[in-house]
This record gives sequence, structure tokens and C-alpha cells, in this order.
Amino acid sequence: MQYRSVFRLDLFEGQAIVVTGGGSGIGRCTAHELASLGARLALVGRTESKLQAVRDEIAAALPEAAARISTHACDIRDEALVRDTVAAVLAHHGRIDGLFNNAGGQFPSHLRDISQKGWETVLRNNLTGGFLMARECFTQWMEQHGGAIVNIIADMWNGMPGLGHSGAARAGMLSFTETAACEWAAAGVRVNAVAPGWIASSGLETYDEAFKERIKVLSRKVPMQRLGTEAEVAAAVSFLLSEAAGFITGSTLRVDGGVPNARHTWTLAAHRNSKPYNGFPLYKSPAFLDEA
Repeated sequence: MQYRSVFRLDLFEGQAIVVTGGGSGIGRCTAHELASLGARLALVGRTESKLQAVRDEIAAALPEAAARISTHACDIRDEALVRDTVAAVLAHHGRIDGLFNNAGGQFPSHLRDISQKGWETVLRNNLTGGFLMARECFTQWMEQHGGAIVNIIADMWNGMPGLGHSGAARAGMLSFTETAACEWAAAGVRVNAVAPGWIASSGLETYDEAFKERIKVLSRKVPMQRLGTEAEVAAAVSFLLSEAAGFITGSTLRVDGGVPNARHTWTLAAHRNSKPYNGFPLYKSPAFLDEA
């Protein structure tokens, strides 16, 4: 039941990597992959029990990894908590070589119906929290020792109708990524982003039934005619965190099956020739997609 990564098994040997939102979905999957590649992990999230469950899953597959994983309950929107959490990670692991800024969340809504509170909550989840985590990892460790940061954004090119608050936050995180890549380069810190498209992640289960019905038909709008897997995003993150991406910074790696390249003037042909990659043995596609 060990993770089947495409990367060499000792890729992150001796390195400590922080994964926010590590208790579910893409964060959970990425944590499994990084652990399989030898990384020490600091799993960060709001719910301690979910983080512990992921730690136990990894330990069941890799018993020797249990001692390399710490869990840290933290609301990344709280500046003081973020500062203390990064300090706790350093106290436990002694270093922070990488940060996967994955935590976030949103809810579907038309712009006209989003309250100020709802708007600000999503921006704090998807932009402010990521900034705080990155800043603290930089100032408390990476500024003196170097490192790699990967921020998660989204397929927000040309806007995100129905998720406008999230689109604004993700676009802000893209700009932050590009700015930090320049400002922090002298410290040996690389800052990049991954932009997942429509991924068949457990996070989709949190949406209401009307939104799930929309998700069921999204694959028809993807040139590759399918949704992505969590492992396909995790592989992109692992690459950007690795030494192989040593001359890549300020970049965004799209993991979206070519959605932004689809055009109204071109009819997408139905096919089943795109082969998904899934190295995560515990991955389960959301049940409602089986009905699509």
C-alpha cells in the first residue's frame, strides 16, 4: 500500500516540509507522496484529528515514517497562531526546507449574493493565510538557509464565475508568488505555484447537490476529457519542491487538462485515451462522480 511516486525514493531525505491543509484532499495525498520520498513532515490544519488520521495512514504504509511526522492544529488566518506554529515546527524538526501552501476553501455563489463577511473569509482562507505562512517560514528560517515554497492557486484565468471571491484570492496569490520570487531570490528561496483545474478530490464532496450536478459534466469541457487526480497535483508540487526545479521560480504549473486552451470555435472530441496517473493507493474518487 506504499505510495507509487514517479520520483526517486530518497528525493527529500533529511528535508523538513510543511504541508498546510494536510488533513484531506490534495494536501493529504501530497503528504503521503512526500513521506514516501523520505521527507520529514509538519502537517498543518484546523482539525487535529484529521491531521493525526493522515499521520496514522502514512505510518501504516511506512512504519519508519511515523517519527518523521508532526501535526500542528492552526487556523492560518490568525497571524499570532501562524507565527507560533512555524516556531513549533522549527522546534520539532530543526529546519524548514519546503512549504506547500495548500490550505484554503470557498463556497459557490454569485457575486451579487456574497456578503462582505463571506468575501473576506474566502480571501483570508486563500490569500492572507498563505501569505502569513510563507512570510513566517521565510523570516524564521528560509531567509538564512534558503528553501522552496509552492502556493496553490486555481484555474482562475479569465475569471471564476460562480466563485468570484476565490478567483480574486487566487489571482492575488499568483501576484504574491511572482513578487516573492523576486524579493526572496537572494536568500536562495524559490517561490512557485500550481494551478489545479477540475480535480476529482475529496473536497468536491463538501459542495451542495446543485454544484455537484455541474461538476459531473465538467469533463466534457476538458480537452483531455476527464477530471484530474489528486496524485497528478501532488506530483507537480513534489517536482517544484525538488532540486530538479532549482532554476524555476516565479512560475505557475497548470494541472488542468488544457481547459484554458479550449475555444468556442473548436468542438472538443469525446475520447477515452487520456490515462490518469494515480500513485496514491488510498485515493477514492468522490462517489457522486460515479453517477456521471
